[in-house]
Amino acid sequence: MRVTINELKEMKQNKEKIPMLTAYDYITAKLVDEVGVPLILVGDSLGMVMLGYDSTIPVTIDEMLHHTKAVVRGTKKALVIGDMPFMTYHVSISDALYNAARFIQEGGAQAVKLEGGEIVAETVKRLTSCGIPVMGHIGLTPQSIYQLGGFKVQGKATQTAQRLIKDAQILEEAGAFSIVLECIPAPLSKLITQKTSIPTIGIGAGPDCDGQVQVISDILGLYTDFVPKHAKRYARLADEIKVAIADYVAEVKSASFPTMKHSTPMDENTMSSLNK
Repeated sequence: MRVTINELKEMKQNKEKIPMLTAYDYITAKLVDEVGVPLILVGDSLGMVMLGYDSTIPVTIDEMLHHTKAVVRGTKKALVIGDMPFMTYHVSISDALYNAARFIQEGGAQAVKLEGGEIVAETVKRLTSCGIPVMGHIGLTPQSIYQLGGFKVQGKATQTAQRLIKDAQILEEAGAFSIVLECIPAPLSKLITQKTSIPTIGIGAGPDCDGQVQVISDILGLYTDFVPKHAKRYARLADEIKVAIADYVAEVKSASFPTMKHSTPMDENTMSSLNK
C-alpha cells in the first residue's frame, strides 16, 4: 500500500518530519523505496543530472514520462510525484489537465507537481477537482530562471515575502496537498509552514519546514558539475565509481579479468569431439 496524501497531512499534524528524494530510474527508486522514504519526486532536474541539459527548460513531457514509468516500476510504498515540465500547464487549463492525466494514466504517478503560486491556482483547482493530487512549488522556481535572473534566493524583501505567503495560502485553498519551498529564507519558510495546514517541503529553505527534499545525485556525490549550497553530500560515489572503473580497465588490460571463476566450463568429452 502506497503512502497517501492524507497520511502526509497527518504527519504534519503529528509534527513528524517528512523526508523526500528525487529518483529518475528503476534501481535508484527501488533503493530509495526500500529504505522507507515516503515521497519520491521524479523531478525535471533529470534534465541536468541525467540528460546533460543546462537547465530544466528543455525537458519534454515524453522524457518525464519515460523516467516516471521506470521509477513507478521500482517502487511499492512511496508516493511518486511527476514533475510537470516547462509549458505543459501554462497555455491553458485543458492542456494542463491533459498533460497531468498522462502522468497518472501513462506514467503511473500518484500525483503531479507544478511551479507557481496564485498564477496557477485555477489550474490546481481544476486538476484536484478531477481527482489529480497536486503538489505546489514556490520560491525559486527553476522553470522561471530567465525571469528571475538566475538561481537566486527568493523572498528576502518585504513585498516578495508577502507574495510568497499569499501564494502558499492560495495554493492550499486551491486544493494542493503540499508545497515545495525552494531557496527561501529560513524564517519566512517557518512562517509559511505555520500559516498553512498542508505540509511544506523545503529545499534550501531552512530546518522548520515540515519536510525536506534533495536531489539524489547531490547527496550521493554523483553529480559533480555543481553542488548547491543547500545540498549535503552523504557519500562521494562519483569518486568510488571512477576507482572501480579504473580497476576494471587495468584488470582487462593485464588479462587478470575475467578468470574461469567468471566463465562457463565445457565438458571435456565434448571438447575432444570438437578437436577431431
